[in-house]
Amino acid sequence: MYIDNKGKKLRWGIAHIYSSYNNTIIHITDITGSETIAKCSGGVITKVHRLEASPTVAMTAAKNAAEAALEKGINAVHIKVKAPGGQNGPMTAGPGAQAAIRTLTRSGLRIGDIEEVTPVPHDTCRKKGGKRGRRV
Repeated sequence: MYIDNKGKKLRWGIAHIYSSYNNTIIHITDITGSETIAKCSGGVITKVHRLEASPTVAMTAAKNAAEAALEKGINAVHIKVKAPGGQNGPMTAGPGAQAAIRTLTRSGLRIGDIEEVTPVPHDTCRKKGGKRGRRV
């Protein structure tokens, strides 16, 4: 446990934010990353599939996850943002990532590090589309 400048004890956790163009998933774990404390996604909030990745739904999901984490005693988080990445996925996070980070801050959680953990391929398999690329 650490003490901040106001004399409050900090219990740290890790907020894993996976944000693609189809969904946003917020998963808060303990500092080791092995035990789940709270999780929420766009699909839990809305049943309209095209809205699952929207910033509004991401804000609500982050608020739900933050409330559950605060209830269990976690009051400070390190944030790890992940986009699909890899071989064929986009390397940039979806529209819900920024909104989720902002909401975690506003909900009373103290923010430590913000880290990007998108998987980067090191010389990968061949991309789809063939020798001459995708012909439109």
